[in-house]
Amino acid sequence: MRNPIIVALDVPTADEALTLGGELAPVSGGFKIGGEHFTSAGPEIVGGMRGRGAPIFLHPKVHDIPDKVAKAGSAAVRLDVQMLSIHVSGGREMVKAAEQAAQESAWHLGHTPPLILGVTVLTSLDSTALSELGFDPNVARQVRRLANMANKAGLRGLVCSPLELIELRQTVPASMQLVTPGIRVQSAPGDDQRRTLTPKEALHAGASWLVIGRPIYGAENPRAAAESILQSLS
Repeated sequence: MRNPIIVALDVPTADEALTLGGELAPVSGGFKIGGEHFTSAGPEIVGGMRGRGAPIFLHPKVHDIPDKVAKAGSAAVRLDVQMLSIHVSGGREMVKAAEQAAQESAWHLGHTPPLILGVTVLTSLDSTALSELGFDPNVARQVRRLANMANKAGLRGLVCSPLELIELRQTVPASMQLVTPGIRVQSAPGDDQRRTLTPKEALHAGASWLVIGRPIYGAENPRAAAESILQSLS
């Protein structure tokens, strides 16, 4: 079975992230590098993990005018990352620009194009928060609207909450890759991820990839925790 676990390297420093990544590389399908570490360490942390052969999900949630986001897509190709996130709420033209730039840059450099992933609704947002932002307070409807727009704009992947997986699998093409944060093991306490499922539940619901952070990096033995989660999926 392909390892679907993407470990979120959301630890305090880049050095800790590289150490943790080295420990977990044999039992992980890839690593998520968020905006905090990329801002502080930039290409160094990406290069360090790619040097170990680890696939990278760069997760800055880019949201800007189409030209700027297109340049971010091209930069992701040069960094040799495998996934890059953008906010679908930036609009159809922005989404198209990111995907097209990534495809064209990859062709010129002879690389495999990174998977540009559209972020629909953040997992920390509920109906109250969406209303305060002036969006449709129905989370599922807002996710569906943004996902359909992303698909029409040519995206091949989405970031979505586990609880939207089943509906999205019924509305987007089967080839659409769904990358799912908000994954929690049953023993984990509540936190700011409000729409969560266990790893096995999320896979059964249609997730392609599982982004798992605290249940692994917060464990007393992160490698054992990752191995335990992977075994639970079989």
